[in-house]
Amino acid sequence: MNWYIKVLKQYSDFKGRARRQEYWMFVLFNTIISIGFMFLDKVLGTNYGDLGEDGYLETLYSLAVLIPYLAVTARRMHDVGKSGWYMLIPFYNFYLACTNSVAGENKWGENPKGEGNSTEINQIGQE
Repeated sequence: MNWYIKVLKQYSDFKGRARRQEYWMFVLFNTIISIGFMFLDKVLGTNYGDLGEDGYLETLYSLAVLIPYLAVTARRMHDVGKSGWYMLIPFYNFYLACTNSVAGENKWGENPKGEGNSTEINQIGQE
């Protein structure tokens, strides 16, 4: 959950790098929360659309996390040494999101897997 919060704190930060764990933990918790809002929309009857498949709460949540999702995806592309624009290539984007980081520093910054970088994530929520 700390990785999810970290991405939300970097709401519109498209600079830097995001390691695989940061990206995939955000995707996991985002999916779980979206499913929760879908269920809540069904229970509360706040669905809309021809078939009632869309819900107001789910839509609001999706709009709220759109920019952080794009930002963490761009940082993930940077981590593998590619421009953030590579997120627009669907299957290649998935391949890159699964690829290991470029070792060492690249033009987008230091490798987030570097020595001592895990302490930053442990500090979230303790400030």
